[in-house]
Amino acid sequence: MKSLVELMAKALVDKPDEVVVSEIDGERTTVFELRVAQGDIGKVIGKQGNTARAMRTILSAAGTKLGKRFVLEILE
Repeated sequence: MKSLVELMAKALVDKPDEVVVSEIDGERTTVFELRVAQGDIGKVIGKQGNTARAMRTILSAAGTKLGKRFVLEILE
C-alpha cells in the first residue's frame, strides 16, 4: 500500500524525487504520512481537495478488501 501511495503522488508532482511516504502501522489502522515539495502540495490536494479525497477513497477501498483501515495524511 505504501508503494501505491508513493506511485500516485509521484505521478502528480513536478519533483517526484522529493516524495516521501512514511508508514505508521497500528493494530487495525495504518497511517500513511505523505510529504512532497512545498510547491507541489497544491497538486496533491487538488481543487477543493478532490485529488486528496480520491487518493483516500482508493486507500479505503483497498483497506476494506484487506480488512484494515488506511489513513492518508498530507504533511507540509
